[in-house]
Amino acid sequence: MKLNVLNTKGKIVIILIVLGLVSGLALGYRQWSTAPNPAVVATVNGEEISKDELSDLLLKQAGQQGLNLLIAQKIVDLEAAKQNISISADEIEKELEEYYTTYGGADNFTQILELSGSSLEEIKSNLTQNLKIKKLLAPRISVTEAEMKSFFEENKNSFAQEEQVKASHILVETEKEAQDLKGKLAKGEDFAALAKEFSTDTSTKDKGGQLGFFGRGAMTAEFEKAAFALKTGTISDPVKTEYGYHLIKVEDKRAAEAPNYEKNQDQIKEYLEKQKLEKEYNPWLQEVSEDYQIENFLSALS
Repeated sequence: MKLNVLNTKGKIVIILIVLGLVSGLALGYRQWSTAPNPAVVATVNGEEISKDELSDLLLKQAGQQGLNLLIAQKIVDLEAAKQNISISADEIEKELEEYYTTYGGADNFTQILELSGSSLEEIKSNLTQNLKIKKLLAPRISVTEAEMKSFFEENKNSFAQEEQVKASHILVETEKEAQDLKGKLAKGEDFAALAKEFSTDTSTKDKGGQLGFFGRGAMTAEFEKAAFALKTGTISDPVKTEYGYHLIKVEDKRAAEAPNYEKNQDQIKEYLEKQKLEKEYNPWLQEVSEDYQIENFLSALS
Protein backbone atom coordinates (compact mmCIF):
# COMPACT_ATOMS: atom_id res chain seq x y z
CA MET A 1 0.00 0.00 0.00
CA LYS A 2 1.11 3.57 -0.56
CA LEU A 3 1.42 4.39 3.12
CA ASN A 4 4.28 1.94 3.57
CA VAL A 5 6.65 4.87 3.19
CA LEU A 6 4.94 6.58 6.11
CA ASN A 7 5.55 3.55 8.28
CA THR A 8 9.34 3.95 8.27
CA LYS A 9 9.04 6.31 11.28
CA GLY A 10 11.50 8.86 9.95
CA LYS A 11 14.06 6.29 8.85
CA ILE A 12 13.76 7.32 5.22
CA VAL A 13 14.80 10.83 6.22
CA ILE A 14 18.04 9.62 7.75
CA ILE A 15 18.91 7.49 4.74
CA LEU A 16 18.13 10.28 2.29
CA ILE A 17 20.48 12.56 4.22
CA VAL A 18 23.14 9.88 4.07
CA LEU A 19 22.62 9.29 0.37
CA GLY A 20 22.75 13.00 -0.30
CA LEU A 21 26.40 12.86 0.69
CA VAL A 22 27.28 10.11 -1.79
CA SER A 23 27.99 12.35 -4.78
CA GLY A 24 31.70 13.12 -4.74
CA LEU A 25 32.16 11.69 -1.27
CA ALA A 26 33.27 8.11 -1.84
CA LEU A 27 36.45 9.10 -3.67
CA GLY A 28 37.19 11.92 -1.29
CA TYR A 29 36.79 9.61 1.68
CA ARG A 30 39.32 7.16 0.31
CA GLN A 31 41.82 9.96 -0.38
CA TRP A 32 41.35 11.40 3.09
CA SER A 33 41.77 8.07 4.81
CA THR A 34 45.13 7.49 3.09
CA ALA A 35 46.43 11.07 3.07
CA PRO A 36 50.10 11.29 4.15
CA ASN A 37 49.40 14.59 5.93
CA PRO A 38 46.43 14.43 8.34
CA ALA A 39 46.05 18.23 8.10
CA VAL A 40 45.28 17.94 4.36
CA VAL A 41 41.85 16.70 3.30
CA ALA A 42 42.30 16.86 -0.50
CA THR A 43 44.58 17.99 -3.30
CA VAL A 44 43.87 19.37 -6.78
CA ASN A 45 46.85 19.09 -9.13
CA GLY A 46 49.02 19.01 -6.04
CA GLU A 47 47.40 22.10 -4.52
CA GLU A 48 46.38 21.29 -0.96
CA ILE A 49 43.04 21.89 0.74
CA SER A 50 43.59 21.87 4.48
CA LYS A 51 41.37 20.52 7.22
CA ASP A 52 41.31 24.02 8.69
CA GLU A 53 39.89 25.42 5.42
CA LEU A 54 37.17 22.81 5.46
CA SER A 55 36.38 23.46 9.13
CA ASP A 56 36.17 27.22 8.54
CA LEU A 57 33.82 26.72 5.58
CA LEU A 58 31.54 24.36 7.49
CA LEU A 59 31.54 26.69 10.48
CA LYS A 60 30.48 29.66 8.33
CA GLN A 61 27.84 27.72 6.40
CA ALA A 62 26.20 25.80 9.24
CA GLY A 63 27.90 26.90 12.42
CA GLN A 64 24.95 28.18 14.44
CA GLN A 65 22.53 25.62 13.01
CA GLY A 66 24.94 22.79 13.82
CA LEU A 67 25.59 24.18 17.29
CA ASN A 68 21.86 24.46 17.95
CA LEU A 69 21.49 20.80 17.04
CA LEU A 70 24.28 19.79 19.43
CA ILE A 71 22.77 21.90 22.22
CA ALA A 72 19.38 20.24 21.65
CA GLN A 73 20.98 16.79 21.73
CA LYS A 74 22.72 17.64 25.00
CA ILE A 75 19.43 18.80 26.54
CA VAL A 76 17.74 15.56 25.41
CA ASP A 77 20.56 13.52 26.98
CA LEU A 78 20.35 15.45 30.27
CA GLU A 79 16.55 15.20 30.40
CA ALA A 80 16.68 11.47 29.68
CA ALA A 81 19.22 10.98 32.48
CA LYS A 82 17.08 13.09 34.85
CA GLN A 83 14.06 10.85 34.13
CA ASN A 84 16.08 7.61 34.23
CA ILE A 85 15.32 6.96 30.56
CA SER A 86 17.71 4.58 28.83
CA ILE A 87 17.73 2.81 25.47
CA SER A 88 18.59 -0.88 25.42
CA ALA A 89 20.53 -2.75 22.76
CA ASP A 90 17.40 -4.80 22.06
CA GLU A 91 15.42 -1.63 21.30
CA ILE A 92 18.09 -0.50 18.84
CA GLU A 93 18.16 -3.90 17.16
CA LYS A 94 14.38 -3.85 16.79
CA GLU A 95 14.60 -0.49 15.03
CA LEU A 96 17.42 -1.74 12.81
CA GLU A 97 15.33 -4.73 11.75
CA GLU A 98 12.81 -2.28 10.32
CA TYR A 99 15.61 -0.56 8.41
CA TYR A 100 16.68 -3.90 6.99
CA THR A 101 13.13 -4.66 5.88
CA THR A 102 12.78 -1.23 4.26
CA TYR A 103 16.07 -1.46 2.36
CA GLY A 104 16.08 -5.07 1.23
CA GLY A 105 17.97 -6.79 4.02
CA ALA A 106 20.92 -6.18 6.35
CA ASP A 107 23.55 -6.68 3.64
CA ASN A 108 21.91 -4.20 1.28
CA PHE A 109 21.53 -1.64 4.06
CA THR A 110 25.20 -2.04 5.02
CA GLN A 111 26.22 -1.49 1.39
CA ILE A 112 24.21 1.75 1.29
CA LEU A 113 26.02 2.97 4.40
CA GLU A 114 29.42 2.03 3.01
CA LEU A 115 28.75 3.87 -0.25
CA SER A 116 27.74 6.98 1.67
CA GLY A 117 30.77 6.99 3.93
CA SER A 118 28.50 6.59 6.93
CA SER A 119 28.53 3.81 9.49
CA LEU A 120 26.20 1.56 11.44
CA GLU A 121 27.40 3.20 14.65
CA GLU A 122 26.20 6.60 13.42
CA ILE A 123 22.78 5.14 12.61
CA LYS A 124 22.62 3.52 16.06
CA SER A 125 23.49 6.88 17.64
CA ASN A 126 20.67 8.57 15.69
CA LEU A 127 18.24 5.84 16.70
CA THR A 128 19.22 6.17 20.35
CA GLN A 129 18.53 9.90 20.24
CA ASN A 130 15.20 9.43 18.45
CA LEU A 131 14.05 6.83 20.97
CA LYS A 132 14.99 9.09 23.88
CA ILE A 133 12.90 11.89 22.37
CA LYS A 134 9.99 9.52 21.81
CA LYS A 135 10.05 8.40 25.45
CA LEU A 136 10.48 11.93 26.78
CA LEU A 137 7.51 13.24 24.81
CA ALA A 138 5.27 10.20 25.34
CA PRO A 139 3.20 11.91 28.09
CA ARG A 140 2.35 14.74 25.65
CA ILE A 141 1.28 12.43 22.79
CA SER A 142 -2.09 10.72 22.48
CA VAL A 143 -4.07 9.51 19.47
CA THR A 144 -7.81 8.89 19.76
CA GLU A 145 -9.87 6.30 17.96
CA ALA A 146 -11.83 9.12 16.31
CA GLU A 147 -8.62 10.62 14.88
CA MET A 148 -7.53 7.24 13.54
CA LYS A 149 -10.87 6.56 11.84
CA SER A 150 -10.96 10.06 10.40
CA PHE A 151 -7.48 9.61 8.93
CA PHE A 152 -8.49 6.26 7.47
CA GLU A 153 -11.57 7.72 5.78
CA GLU A 154 -9.61 10.66 4.37
CA ASN A 155 -6.91 8.36 2.96
CA LYS A 156 -8.99 5.27 2.27
CA ASN A 157 -7.69 4.61 -1.23
CA SER A 158 -4.14 4.44 0.10
CA PHE A 159 -5.05 1.44 2.22
CA ALA A 160 -6.28 -0.71 -0.65
CA GLN A 161 -3.90 -3.54 -1.51
CA GLU A 162 -3.41 -4.20 -5.20
CA GLU A 163 -2.70 -7.62 -6.61
CA GLN A 164 1.02 -8.31 -6.24
CA VAL A 165 3.64 -10.89 -7.15
CA LYS A 166 6.90 -11.63 -5.37
CA ALA A 167 9.48 -12.82 -7.88
CA SER A 168 13.15 -13.26 -8.69
CA HIS A 169 14.73 -13.23 -12.12
CA ILE A 170 17.88 -14.02 -14.05
CA LEU A 171 18.64 -11.71 -16.98
CA VAL A 172 20.95 -12.77 -19.81
CA GLU A 173 21.66 -11.49 -23.31
CA THR A 174 20.61 -14.41 -25.50
CA GLU A 175 17.82 -16.97 -25.60
CA LYS A 176 20.38 -19.78 -25.73
CA GLU A 177 21.91 -18.64 -22.44
CA ALA A 178 18.45 -18.55 -20.91
CA GLN A 179 17.64 -22.04 -22.17
CA ASP A 180 20.94 -23.38 -20.84
CA LEU A 181 20.17 -21.94 -17.41
CA LYS A 182 16.65 -23.35 -17.57
CA GLY A 183 18.25 -26.75 -18.09
CA LYS A 184 20.48 -26.31 -15.05
CA LEU A 185 17.42 -25.41 -12.98
CA ALA A 186 15.59 -28.48 -14.23
CA LYS A 187 18.49 -30.56 -12.88
CA GLY A 188 18.04 -29.06 -9.44
CA GLU A 189 20.57 -26.21 -9.41
CA ASP A 190 19.78 -23.25 -7.15
CA PHE A 191 18.04 -20.26 -8.78
CA ALA A 192 19.65 -17.65 -6.50
CA ALA A 193 23.13 -19.09 -7.01
CA LEU A 194 22.71 -19.03 -10.79
CA ALA A 195 21.42 -15.45 -10.64
CA LYS A 196 24.51 -14.38 -8.70
CA GLU A 197 26.77 -16.06 -11.21
CA PHE A 198 25.12 -15.33 -14.55
CA SER A 199 22.56 -12.51 -14.32
CA THR A 200 23.46 -9.25 -16.05
CA ASP A 201 21.07 -7.25 -13.86
CA THR A 202 23.63 -5.66 -11.53
CA SER A 203 20.95 -4.24 -9.26
CA THR A 204 19.57 -7.66 -8.27
CA LYS A 205 22.17 -10.33 -9.04
CA ASP A 206 23.94 -10.06 -5.68
CA LYS A 207 20.56 -10.63 -3.99
CA GLY A 208 19.96 -13.80 -5.98
CA GLY A 209 17.80 -11.97 -8.49
CA GLN A 210 15.19 -10.94 -5.87
CA LEU A 211 12.73 -8.26 -6.98
CA GLY A 212 10.44 -8.37 -3.96
CA PHE A 213 6.71 -7.75 -4.32
CA PHE A 214 5.47 -5.61 -7.21
CA GLY A 215 2.11 -4.72 -8.68
CA ARG A 216 0.87 -4.25 -12.21
CA GLY A 217 2.53 -1.44 -14.11
CA ALA A 218 5.84 -1.73 -12.25
CA MET A 219 7.57 -3.92 -14.86
CA THR A 220 7.69 -4.01 -18.65
CA ALA A 221 4.57 -5.49 -20.25
CA GLU A 222 6.16 -8.80 -21.33
CA PHE A 223 7.73 -9.37 -17.91
CA GLU A 224 4.53 -8.47 -16.06
CA LYS A 225 2.36 -10.73 -18.21
CA ALA A 226 4.62 -13.73 -17.61
CA ALA A 227 5.06 -13.10 -13.87
CA PHE A 228 1.36 -12.73 -13.09
CA ALA A 229 0.51 -15.80 -15.19
CA LEU A 230 2.91 -18.09 -13.31
CA LYS A 231 1.87 -20.22 -10.35
CA THR A 232 3.70 -19.78 -7.06
CA GLY A 233 6.92 -21.80 -6.99
CA THR A 234 7.23 -22.13 -10.77
CA ILE A 235 9.83 -20.79 -13.20
CA SER A 236 9.06 -19.30 -16.59
CA ASP A 237 10.47 -20.18 -19.98
CA PRO A 238 12.75 -17.44 -21.38
CA VAL A 239 10.86 -14.12 -21.55
CA LYS A 240 12.14 -11.55 -24.04
CA THR A 241 12.08 -7.84 -23.17
CA GLU A 242 14.07 -4.82 -24.33
CA TYR A 243 16.70 -5.72 -21.70
CA GLY A 244 17.36 -9.29 -22.88
CA TYR A 245 15.98 -12.68 -21.86
CA HIS A 246 14.60 -13.37 -18.38
CA LEU A 247 13.93 -16.47 -16.35
CA ILE A 248 11.31 -15.54 -13.77
CA LYS A 249 10.64 -17.43 -10.55
CA VAL A 250 7.41 -16.56 -8.70
CA GLU A 251 7.83 -17.03 -4.95
CA ASP A 252 4.57 -15.65 -3.57
CA LYS A 253 1.37 -13.80 -4.52
CA ARG A 254 -0.92 -11.33 -2.78
CA ALA A 255 -4.53 -10.98 -3.81
CA ALA A 256 -6.13 -7.55 -4.13
CA GLU A 257 -7.85 -6.37 -0.95
CA ALA A 258 -10.29 -3.58 -0.22
CA PRO A 259 -9.33 -0.93 2.40
CA ASN A 260 -9.59 -2.40 5.91
CA TYR A 261 -9.44 -0.22 9.02
CA GLU A 262 -8.87 -3.03 11.54
CA LYS A 263 -5.95 -4.40 9.57
CA ASN A 264 -4.21 -1.03 9.38
CA GLN A 265 -5.09 0.67 12.65
CA ASP A 266 -1.69 -0.01 14.27
CA GLN A 267 0.05 1.57 11.30
CA ILE A 268 -2.31 4.56 11.36
CA LYS A 269 -1.76 5.09 15.09
CA GLU A 270 2.00 4.92 14.66
CA TYR A 271 1.93 7.46 11.83
CA LEU A 272 -0.30 9.91 13.71
CA GLU A 273 1.89 9.58 16.81
CA LYS A 274 4.92 10.44 14.69
CA GLN A 275 3.17 13.52 13.30
CA LYS A 276 2.29 14.72 16.80
CA LEU A 277 5.80 13.97 18.04
CA GLU A 278 7.28 16.19 15.33
CA LYS A 279 4.81 18.96 16.18
CA GLU A 280 5.44 18.77 19.93
CA TYR A 281 9.24 18.53 19.85
CA ASN A 282 10.10 22.23 19.45
CA PRO A 283 7.60 23.49 22.08
CA TRP A 284 8.87 20.83 24.49
CA LEU A 285 12.50 21.77 23.79
CA GLN A 286 11.76 25.45 24.42
CA GLU A 287 10.08 24.62 27.73
CA VAL A 288 12.79 22.36 29.14
CA SER A 289 15.64 24.57 27.88
CA GLU A 290 14.53 27.21 30.40
CA ASP A 291 15.83 24.91 33.14
CA TYR A 292 19.35 24.94 31.70
CA GLN A 293 22.07 27.59 31.65
CA ILE A 294 23.16 27.73 28.01
CA GLU A 295 26.22 29.78 27.03
CA ASN A 296 27.07 30.24 23.34
CA PHE A 297 30.71 31.05 22.51
CA LEU A 298 30.45 30.55 18.75
CA SER A 299 30.84 34.24 17.91
CA ALA A 300 34.20 34.28 19.66
CA LEU A 301 35.51 31.72 17.16
CA SER A 302 34.66 33.75 14.02
